Amino acid sequence: MTPARALPLLVAAAAGACTVFAFAPFGVGGVTLATATLLMWQWLRAPSAADAAALGFAFGAGLFGAGASWLYIAIQQFGGMPPWLAFVAIAVLVAYLALWPAAAGWLAARFAAQGSGARLVIAAGAFTLTEWIRSYLFTGFPWLALGYSAVPDGWFAAYAPVGGVYLVTLVIVVAAALIAYAVETLPRHAPIAAALCVAGVAALAAGGLARARIEWTQPSGAPLAVSLVQGNVLQDVKFDPEFRATTFDRYLRLVEQTRGRLVVLPESAFPMFSDEVPDTVLLSLIRIASARNGDVLLGLFTALPPEPGSDEQRYFNTVVALGDSDLQFYRKNHLVPFGETIPLKPVIGWFVRSVLNIPLADQARGGATQAALNVAGQRVAVNICYEDAFGSELIHGAREAGILVNVTNDAWYGRSIAALQHNQIAATRALELGRPMLRATNTGITSSIGHDGREVARLPWFTTGVLEVTVTGRDGATPYLRTGDWPVLVLSLVLIVTGMLLARR
Repeated sequence: MTPARALPLLVAAAAGACTVFAFAPFGVGGVTLATATLLMWQWLRAPSAADAAALGFAFGAGLFGAGASWLYIAIQQFGGMPPWLAFVAIAVLVAYLALWPAAAGWLAARFAAQGSGARLVIAAGAFTLTEWIRSYLFTGFPWLALGYSAVPDGWFAAYAPVGGVYLVTLVIVVAAALIAYAVETLPRHAPIAAALCVAGVAALAAGGLARARIEWTQPSGAPLAVSLVQGNVLQDVKFDPEFRATTFDRYLRLVEQTRGRLVVLPESAFPMFSDEVPDTVLLSLIRIASARNGDVLLGLFTALPPEPGSDEQRYFNTVVALGDSDLQFYRKNHLVPFGETIPLKPVIGWFVRSVLNIPLADQARGGATQAALNVAGQRVAVNICYEDAFGSELIHGAREAGILVNVTNDAWYGRSIAALQHNQIAATRALELGRPMLRATNTGITSSIGHDGREVARLPWFTTGVLEVTVTGRDGATPYLRTGDWPVLVLSLVLIVTGMLLARR
């Protein structure tokens, strides 16, 4: 490859890597719009569909290589995979994820001429559509969707409750396409076209600022005192049977210190099956909660008998409600591939088990439409771990509840940026659905997030403690809560078809 052909690819890869600085924990404003504009401009000038696809692949490789490299920690340091194989696995995953922006670039250049506005119309729709597909296909990897970078204070964040995070992505790439076209047309003495593009970007920003003033939901019920417990049990000892007694003592001591009517413990706070937890521990939790007319939400594992026709016992990543209310369960439904479920188990299950040492890596799904929990006088919708990365899957629970609760264990990713990215994703769900989000995590980020996506309070990372907060449930529905992702998917398809029709003319 000649330097002239390699340079644009290096620029695209650098732009993708720099995009990571737009997300938590960095939150550098304007970065996403700038890098997306550069990608759109490169696509506009690409001489062929293959060149545009290569540029999209380079951008994606930079974005996911820099922004999701923390997966290596989970599979190598804590999963026991050999370092060389873990590196290959992450490289293959990054290459797969980069195929989606590559597909968007190929589609835009395949059906529209170089330098035409029609190419950018297709590119904006295709980028958004492929981002959505990437977030759900093969169980999905929603991380680093461009829309997350706008939450909570970006110009376009207020589009989230209207159409979800993918509408925010669409607005960003449309604005980027307009700027790229303005840059391209100005040297050709087309100031009117350039001015119209700039006006379009201003209108999108103004629309976001105007929508930020709209309260889609309303407070409902009395304020609730909640205690979010962060046990800080390090991952290398969490599943060690000899550490169980220390785990019980630590959490009982923390729960006794709490003041909330609702106490929330992290995902798998007790990393064992429910029948392995001593009765004295469970009775102590019930006693503490019942004395306040409240409840404890406890993370552990539960089991059910095999389904008819199967001899395999089913086990679940579970949150159980203990205390003054009836015994209730939420069982995790969206499982992490290779960490909680084994894809194509009859074919590759033997290989996965031979190279990964992850406890309880073949779980059952809990069901997509589980009821919200009635706890501490409130309706609470629980989600576990990275379930909060799938906005449409939280809609059912949010329709039934006024408060969202996420319990997770991001200790799998050490002191990387993963936990901070995850907290931003949770904030996006709160903003989309118009509900406060409470997060209890093992090592962080334990936080209270308002219905507007803004963080109210958090505990320091990798510390042991309790976050005491007061939260009020919300009633009513955002547009996204009513419709989900369908409007933005239709709009993306409309843009693609419109661009194709313009290109034919």
